[in-house]
Amino acid sequence: MPKLKVDGKEIEVEDGLTLLQACELAGAEIPRFCYHERLSIAGNCRMCLVEVKGAPKPQASCALSVNDLRPGPEGQPPEVLTKSPTVKKAREGVMEFLLINHPLDCPICDQGGECDLQDQSMAYGVDSSRFHENKRAVEDKYIGPLVKTIMTRCIHCTRCIRFVTEVGGVEELGAIGRGEDMEITTYLERAMTSELQGNVIDLCPVGALTSRPYAFKARPWELRKTESIDAMDAVGSNIRVDVRGREVMRIMPRVNEDVNEEWISDKSRFVWDGLRTQRLDRPYVRENGRLRAASWQEAFSAIAGKVKETAPERMAALAGDLATTEEMFALKDLMVRLGVESVDCRQEGSALGEAGGRAGFLFNATIAGIEEADAVLLIGSNPRAEAAVLNSRIRKRWRATAMPVGVIGEAADLTYAYEHLGAGPETLDALARGEIGFLETLKTAERPLIVVGEGAFARRDGMAILSAAARLAKDVGAVGGDWNGFSVLHTAAGRVGGLEIGCLPGEGGRDTRAIVEGAGKGEIDVVFLLGADEIDMAALGQAFVVYQGTHGDAGAHRADVILPGAAYTEKSGTYVNTEGRPQLARRASFPPGDAREDWAILRALSGAVGQTLPYDSLDELRAAMYEAAPYLAALDEVAVADPAGLDELAGLGGTPDKAPFENAVTNFYLNNPIARASAVMAECSALRRGDVAMDAAE
Repeated sequence: MPKLKVDGKEIEVEDGLTLLQACELAGAEIPRFCYHERLSIAGNCRMCLVEVKGAPKPQASCALSVNDLRPGPEGQPPEVLTKSPTVKKAREGVMEFLLINHPLDCPICDQGGECDLQDQSMAYGVDSSRFHENKRAVEDKYIGPLVKTIMTRCIHCTRCIRFVTEVGGVEELGAIGRGEDMEITTYLERAMTSELQGNVIDLCPVGALTSRPYAFKARPWELRKTESIDAMDAVGSNIRVDVRGREVMRIMPRVNEDVNEEWISDKSRFVWDGLRTQRLDRPYVRENGRLRAASWQEAFSAIAGKVKETAPERMAALAGDLATTEEMFALKDLMVRLGVESVDCRQEGSALGEAGGRAGFLFNATIAGIEEADAVLLIGSNPRAEAAVLNSRIRKRWRATAMPVGVIGEAADLTYAYEHLGAGPETLDALARGEIGFLETLKTAERPLIVVGEGAFARRDGMAILSAAARLAKDVGAVGGDWNGFSVLHTAAGRVGGLEIGCLPGEGGRDTRAIVEGAGKGEIDVVFLLGADEIDMAALGQAFVVYQGTHGDAGAHRADVILPGAAYTEKSGTYVNTEGRPQLARRASFPPGDAREDWAILRALSGAVGQTLPYDSLDELRAAMYEAAPYLAALDEVAVADPAGLDELAGLGGTPDKAPFENAVTNFYLNNPIARASAVMAECSALRRGDVAMDAAE
């Protein structure tokens, strides 16, 4: 391991580190604009100059490896200076050149207060300029409804180009021209299409790329910042919710190396305008075919009257995709006390959790474990639409090792090369029999990863397909030792939490499909919907529907009684991501009007129906939940599932039908009630469908 001296402090570092990384390990602060630890090295900005003893001029520390430094004449460690007069003068010169053309519009710039250029100019800038020529002017570019451009501010760091090319995987940004005439643009100024494009806003060190929906809305020092968890997919991305007053103004990513690194999808970032439109802010009761505003007492009385005249076997409850684990636990507890066995959290209609134990429904390889896989098979899954951040991990591994990827299901642009093996269960069967060459690829891999998506397991024959996938995983050596490559990719933030606490049908109870069919046939009289909007509401027949949720979506339109709940940014709750990692989402704002936190609504409702739940606070509810599922108490830790459960799953067998797999997420931007209420997501969806011109001028 190389040794070097940084400002007189001798350190030993790993091979291959850049000089910039080594200096920071020694405690030195190195300014930079173009360098980013997750992107390739460009060496554009020269702000990171340091002095290396013996070198004829200052060196760009981002582009120099510690292994390239020469020892002293008597074998002494190389010596680096980061605070010498030479370094200071060099950095001041770089800053002066950067500011020659940069406009002085900090007062109106959305990056103000969070700008790297502002910060560094305080340390290395001067109070006046020696250049009096007109500043360079660049026409703003239209690159879509999410990212606003003011390209006169651009300092050509190329972070955005490298991100969309390397991480996003959609080569939509590039540079044209040379020198002073260089401009960053999309091809023919068309809108960007990557589901991760919003991350260029965070990467831009100046105000050239900012958030279009957030433009001129607030200043960072006005906002109250709350660390929370994203609920738009099952990845569990770590986010920061910025609020002014009671209104969510923006959503930003937080760093979590095991989950989302420092990226979030565009839906996670820009869905915040949907949090305040089409909201349910008071209870409603349907009378004479029309909904009317009511008090909480009236709503509870209507529900209690119906419950008391209905036999338990003729009642059912469904939990939706965005429900927290606490409220699902309270819902299940209430239904058990009422004698109701037909309870289900699997809104998608799967049979997960009925065989295979926890290993049968978790992403057992873990999200970070993708970077250890050396072959991937995707079954009925399009991770780019279902979990965009997880898909970027697969791409990251594919770029690093040329990892082979096979797909059984719909062909789609996944941002990396793959072998399309076939469309449905017959292909999976042929692969298992060795009729497809990709089987040998999986067998020769040391850590093969088999990802089963909702497009495969949510069908009526889903358990037969899961069983076949589990057998394949065992046959190719994906399960064993310290590696379990059998991984289920969910699309809903609340699904795994519901499975962990057993929010499933009891003995003799009906699952989601049977509940909907039973209601349509008149066998179910009362249906509780806890944020469940993705089922066929028309199929519920004449059943009395109680909808508890946040938006005037499908469930609210069908409901006989509406109980207004809190969105994921308005309550404290646990979300368990697809790998089984429990994470705590914290309340950043308050629900509108008379809306309340969902667990509190269920607690109040339990008293009205004569089965009072035994917890009066969220802490008491969590204590009961942790007693039932102890591993939920270990926040941000993945409790490894026993792989022996896959033996049971593999042994189930079954004969799947011949229908091809269909991807679960057909519209990335509009697959939950909050997203469907968002004008920004609607515009993105229309752009994706081609309803509006992709090169429309502002």
